[in-house]
Amino acid sequence: MDFSNFNPAEQAHMTKVIEKRQMQDFLRMYSNLVEKCFNTCCNDFSSKALSSKEETCIMNCTEKFIKHSERVGARFAEANEEAMSAQNR
Repeated sequence: MDFSNFNPAEQAHMTKVIEKRQMQDFLRMYSNLVEKCFNTCCNDFSSKALSSKEETCIMNCTEKFIKHSERVGARFAEANEEAMSAQNR
């Protein structure tokens, strides 16, 4: 984003707002990851430790979730770039 037409105080404020939003988005994604993988993989509560099956499931679930998030982010960036180039024409 271009904040060059804002004064320094407004630029600092906008930067803080964006950083706060990014942190909220990250925490939401992390929370969703934990909830989804826990509900999918953890179903034996007879021990404090994860079984090897549960641990493998958690690793696979986490890996898939992160790859999915990266792919969605990349597609969003591509769409945003296309929209910006179309806007500049």
